[in-house]
Amino acid sequence: MSRIGKLPIAIPAGVEVTIENNVVSVKGKHGSLSQEVHSDITVAKEGNEIIVSRPSDDRTHRAQHGLYRALIHNMVVGVSEGYRKEMELVGVGYRATATGQVLELALGYSHAIYIKLPNEVKVEAKSERNKNPLIILTSCDKQLLGQVCAKIRSLRKPEPYKGKGIKFVGEIIRRKSGKSASAK
Repeated sequence: MSRIGKLPIAIPAGVEVTIENNVVSVKGKHGSLSQEVHSDITVAKEGNEIIVSRPSDDRTHRAQHGLYRALIHNMVVGVSEGYRKEMELVGVGYRATATGQVLELALGYSHAIYIKLPNEVKVEAKSERNKNPLIILTSCDKQLLGQVCAKIRSLRKPEPYKGKGIKFVGEIIRRKSGKSASAK
């Protein structure tokens, strides 16, 4: 049996879960999310736990078992605690400013880049002296937050020679030596 799929999902205090017609809805202090579950997978609420089960050991059932358990767990954690991602802008003259749901980025191009973020994602930009600018994104939806971060990162990926670009805080960029090191 799936190691991830068979684990029960604990429901913390302040989180309300409803299951009807293969749709799991989770509501908490950070928002509300819903996920449609495949008709073969059964989701049941027993006390303060959610249990996901599958009808057989078929390959597709095994895959969906772990998938839907992970998606429901991410929803429960998201509405109770929320998710947070921090991105760092490395490069001379790179700046970020946030006004409402619009993020303005200066990334060394001839023009500024404006990104309109979804309402579920909250953005904050920090700039301190002698430190790289930070973009802090928070949301209850882990999937949407990752997608927004990937979109922002794709505007200027970190390059391996000088390390300039947009990277996650704590991400290690594998550096290459330039052509001067290999000339000898």
